[in-house]
Amino acid sequence: MISGNSNKKNNHLTKIVGYSLPFFITLLFLFFAFRNIDLKASFAYILNSSIPAIFLYILVYLASHIARALRWKYMFKSIKPDVSFFHLFGSVMVGYGVSCVIPRLGELYRGLFLGRWEGISRSTVIGTIVVERIIDVAAFLIAALIGIYIYSGDILNAIVWLKASIIIGVIIIAAATLFLILLILFKEKVSGVLVRICEKFSKRLAGRLSGIFDTLVEGLNSIRGTKNILAILVWTAIIILLYALNAYVGFFTIGLQTKGNVNFQLAFILMTISSFGVMIPTPGGTGPYHIISIFVLTHLYGFDYISSAAYSILTHFVSYIGFIISTIIVVYIVNKQRERQGLNKETFFSVFKVNPADK
Repeated sequence: MISGNSNKKNNHLTKIVGYSLPFFITLLFLFFAFRNIDLKASFAYILNSSIPAIFLYILVYLASHIARALRWKYMFKSIKPDVSFFHLFGSVMVGYGVSCVIPRLGELYRGLFLGRWEGISRSTVIGTIVVERIIDVAAFLIAALIGIYIYSGDILNAIVWLKASIIIGVIIIAAATLFLILLILFKEKVSGVLVRICEKFSKRLAGRLSGIFDTLVEGLNSIRGTKNILAILVWTAIIILLYALNAYVGFFTIGLQTKGNVNFQLAFILMTISSFGVMIPTPGGTGPYHIISIFVLTHLYGFDYISSAAYSILTHFVSYIGFIISTIIVVYIVNKQRERQGLNKETFFSVFKVNPADK
């Protein structure tokens, strides 16, 4: 009985630590990002920011996520060709919106909402998301290598952790790709061996592992045909370029062009390096994005700390609020549509309930 109570307390403590850690990391990064910066002066820049530039920033920001939804649509060509674009775009925004509150949970919600809205197996949808994330990581690694090449100086010497991060990323992508290829070619053998090994320790864990393998295979099988693969690659390149364009437009929101030479090359490098901050589990990239953006602008390009901080605060705030508002609007609109069709509304709790189609 005492052991049972002890386990419950330990589990409760583990959950508290797990939920609190991302927010602690966020505060830590924010402290180091702004500790020696006059934030009053930075906010003065923000208060005098260009409204037209902010409006353009929002348009490019939306365009990048529309492109992401269009790319995702190609992954459903062999599953459900008539999948609703609005549902795809909406679930993308929901995913980002949830991640702004609870890191990493957004990807799960993204799959659950789309699966429920479209009546597609949740394992199939999540499988496409896993494959999409592998493509994204590979794309950003390639973008980082391009950034290293086009930078005029020795960027690897200036950013000491960049080389190690790229090497680790390449190893992870190579290992994941090799594993997925083996899983496709020899699914029964590979999954069977790993599941049997896992069963020796926990049957429940073995069952989950088997489900993960099925999910991955379903996600990979969704990408069929040379045209689909080519379209996915083209849209991936477009997404990267739109992200860089978003960073470029952001320079003009606070008049950074008056402080130094701003160009698309700078925006591309800033985007690729700041993307590494997304890998750190904080709500909406808060903290890592700020410290990396400020570092790149000040150390690599010589901008002052005050305007660099203003850039990081304003661009992150606009994106962050945009994700939150978009999530609320999308869920509301889709539920209104479902209500008119005589279907049940879906909430952030109801999507976790298992339907026959979810299996």
